[in-house]
Amino acid sequence: MSKVFTAEEVAQHNTRDDLYIVYRGKVYDCSEYLDEHPGGEEVIMDCAGTDATEPFEDIGHSEDAHEILANLEVGELKGGVPAKPVVSAASSSSSDSSSLPLVALAGLILAVGAFLFLRT
Repeated sequence: MSKVFTAEEVAQHNTRDDLYIVYRGKVYDCSEYLDEHPGGEEVIMDCAGTDATEPFEDIGHSEDAHEILANLEVGELKGGVPAKPVVSAASSSSSDSSSLPLVALAGLILAVGAFLFLRT
């Protein structure tokens, strides 16, 4: 019987030396595979401690990749899928409001440029 992990337990394994991902409800320890990953370690690091099912399937991995992944399995996930940390609404709204003057300036430059172009 394989070890059963909660989403919270998987989420704690999110460093280069201790990195778990979830793929289709199974938990994999990718710590030792980072240096060997053909797409670079950053791709796996982006999914550290979370569900990597969608990114893994979006790439369209080969049968060899699926075999390698099977060898890294350490258990299965119990309950919900670990989610990536979400940026809070307060921090995202402040960045939206700070870009408003840039958008207005770009619109003004575009309007002046169109006016000068059409005038000639």
